[in-house]
Amino acid sequence: MRPPTPRPAAAALLLGAALLTACGAGAGPTGPGGPPAPAAPPGATDAARLAYPLDGYKPTDEESRGIERAQALLTADCMKRFGFAYRPPEQPRPARAGTGSRYGLTDAANASRYGYAPRGGAEPPGKAPEADLGPAGELALGGPPVRGPLPMSLAESERTDSGRKVNGRKVPVGGCGREGFLRMYAPRDGAVDALFVFRLEAEAFAKARQDPRVARVVAEWSRCMAEQGYRTDDPVSPQEDLGLAQDTTGGPRAVAAAVRDVACKERTGLVGVWYAAEVGFQKQAVERNAETLTRTRSELDARIRLAASRND
Repeated sequence: MRPPTPRPAAAALLLGAALLTACGAGAGPTGPGGPPAPAAPPGATDAARLAYPLDGYKPTDEESRGIERAQALLTADCMKRFGFAYRPPEQPRPARAGTGSRYGLTDAANASRYGYAPRGGAEPPGKAPEADLGPAGELALGGPPVRGPLPMSLAESERTDSGRKVNGRKVPVGGCGREGFLRMYAPRDGAVDALFVFRLEAEAFAKARQDPRVARVVAEWSRCMAEQGYRTDDPVSPQEDLGLAQDTTGGPRAVAAAVRDVACKERTGLVGVWYAAEVGFQKQAVERNAETLTRTRSELDARIRLAASRND
């Protein structure tokens, strides 16, 4: 188990009532075993405003930040046991919405202003702890080298001997950093993998990308781009195809391409088609994993409560 990284905001499970009509995409199955196309918001363009069936099993952005703060404090609590006043790294400011999304650039206003550059610039990373912990403190924080698998729960960690002590106390396997994570994400044996929902999302996204309806609309988008001399078949990250270096993604040439990119997505209905296909595969994932997802939601609720109590 590893700390989760992706955390899109959760939203209510709400789908629009209109059937897909863009680019001739029907509401029938994708092929043998494929899901029917669900209802999609008419004229869907800005992917940041869309909701997905798996959203209800993830924390909101605000809840994620609270969980991260609480996890850092739990790590600091562990370090206190070893006699160290550990100051967790400062969390970066919440990043502003970028110009991209899971379907690439979709916001016309951002495209005309920022091109493919991050909106408002990149946020600074968190600062490292200012205090020098020294070898003993670093050992308490990170633990000794691990031979074999890491404990997958706090209960397992408490049963496992790392073989090292600091100031007379046994160092947890993986150190206080691992203990803070396990206290937050897996206090008991059998906890759901912290990345379980993310993996379901990634699987649904990959299947949707290969769906014939999506492949067809991506090809139409590519032809639309080519009409203005932009040669690319990647609607998510076309910058390399377009010859845009990292330091030129916000320049005039990038802005012109970005504006065309969004216009072609609107003209072909790419976002609505892709969204509908992905929602269909997410619905299948929810049905297949109903029991595990129920546990996931229950554990998330407990995590949110713990974070709230620790952050008070």
